[in-house]
Amino acid sequence: MLHGFIPPQRYFAYLTWQMIADLPDKENVVIAQPIGAIEQHGPHLPLAVDAAIAAAVLGQALANLPETIPAYGLPPLYYGKSNEHWHFPGTITLSAQTLRQVLMESAESLYRAGFRKLLWINAHGGQPQVLEMAARDLHQQYPDLLIFPHFVWNVPNPAAAMLTEKELELGIHAGDAETSLMMAILPEQVRTELAVCEYPQGLPTDGLLSMEGALPFAWVTRDLTRSGVLGDATAASRAKGDRLLAALTQGWVEVITAIHQFQQPAA
Repeated sequence: MLHGFIPPQRYFAYLTWQMIADLPDKENVVIAQPIGAIEQHGPHLPLAVDAAIAAAVLGQALANLPETIPAYGLPPLYYGKSNEHWHFPGTITLSAQTLRQVLMESAESLYRAGFRKLLWINAHGGQPQVLEMAARDLHQQYPDLLIFPHFVWNVPNPAAAMLTEKELELGIHAGDAETSLMMAILPEQVRTELAVCEYPQGLPTDGLLSMEGALPFAWVTRDLTRSGVLGDATAASRAKGDRLLAALTQGWVEVITAIHQFQQPAA
């Protein structure tokens, strides 16, 4: 079905124009856009990992949201800025400019319909900066439009207690956490027999510059891994995935509720 992970009664695309016109208090209705990517995730995971995670976590949150909180999920934005992975077959990428324009124009369409609260729930680590810049530009252009450019993993979750220190630092793509979560979301699409453990080699050892963090260097995925995996996918389990999904779901229920109640600060 078109709604996929999103509950049908909260799927924006199932509404009619008249239903949208008649929605009460549209300024405080939360419209949520799941954003992912179609990009390689090693030999054991499908290209759709980020899109699946964004849509599934949002869908679970909407399903658990109190009925008194008006919120709708948009169809997932499957393509993202994935050029760091384009050396691996199957990756489909938009430029930063194209992704920004899609975000800007879709937000403007929602604004014209009377909505004023838009959540971008993104699951691809290669594009938060694009979302943040687009959100700032939109709010500058439309001061009463409130945009929330959020990363799906940023709500409280038990990953820190479940993963090794090395995995927490270096397991940023198709490793333990993503593989475990996919076991809970789309278990039939996880090829566990092909899972590998591969960490980046040759990283700076002086502690000043790093792959991620405050002082990063630019890289593309093939600089760091041959398999496309950055982390230990062999350590993943369905039990971990179920715990992660439950925690992410609860976190996003709280975030959507907070967005519904949010009022823009005014000096």
